[in-house]
Amino acid sequence: MSAPLTFAVIGDSAASGVGDSDGHGNNLGWSYHLAKSFQEPLIFINAARPGARSTEVLEEQLPKILLHNPDLVAVVVGGNDLLRSNFNPQKFAENLRKTLLELVARGCTIMLLELHDPTKIVPMPYLIGRICRRRVAAVNASTRALGKTFGAVLMETRSLQDIYAREKWHVDRMHPSKLGHQFIAAQYANLLTHRGYEIGEVKIDAVNNRSRRDSIIWMLKNGTPWFLKRSVDLLPGLLLLSAAEIIFIIRQKFAVLVSQFKGLQGKISPCSQPTLAPSAPHLQMVEQTLQSGLTPQMPSNSASSMRSMAS
Repeated sequence: MSAPLTFAVIGDSAASGVGDSDGHGNNLGWSYHLAKSFQEPLIFINAARPGARSTEVLEEQLPKILLHNPDLVAVVVGGNDLLRSNFNPQKFAENLRKTLLELVARGCTIMLLELHDPTKIVPMPYLIGRICRRRVAAVNASTRALGKTFGAVLMETRSLQDIYAREKWHVDRMHPSKLGHQFIAAQYANLLTHRGYEIGEVKIDAVNNRSRRDSIIWMLKNGTPWFLKRSVDLLPGLLLLSAAEIIFIIRQKFAVLVSQFKGLQGKISPCSQPTLAPSAPHLQMVEQTLQSGLTPQMPSNSASSMRSMAS
């Protein structure tokens, strides 16, 4: 009998299972539902932690799972990096590259997850939304590029059908709901099946989100403290970034106006134009008239020229 497959998960809250918990408060998440669907012996390890950033994933979580010689590793990170005022896209990309390089050197198959567009489900002021989309795009660009480099199984979240349906999202509108986690597990099952893994159908439970009462309690207990903590860290930076965004927009619009004005200047005709010299046929006609001894006349067109010659 062959040794069991070891499936490990590292990353942030989206990897740890926030939004899908049992009656005792234990997070389950998409990786748990996916692990249950494997048709071959499996060892499942989830070392992900809510709030983790790419540096923690590289320096703390990765060494923990490498002790178990994993065969399949999901790396889900980036959401917390971009929520910090000191977000550095190059630093994130370098941390992720080092993490994936270490895994590939150990012969692991890698699973990656692109970030969704949070502005699709969370109302945001216009400027904040622009900044958020730009940061998400930077994280996704690195994830896609590195995924291609290291041959990862990449979940292209934004291309999934009905991914922004309300029932697929937790009450905080930042993490998948139970249904959302199961939906992601089913998508991964399909991708991994094409890689040769033996995975059955992911079970989709009838009961999805919490009751309204439980949702309110969760927001008071977890959501509000998280929001206040992030506000202290991120709000000052967002104010500065918003000011920079306003300047950027003004410069863009000014550049467009300048370009349009220059184009308009090129189309305006001068008030006076120089008199054009007679065309070649007219010159020949004048020459013939002079030779005949008649007074030369410059016809305005060919028809008037014929009448002049007839007279």
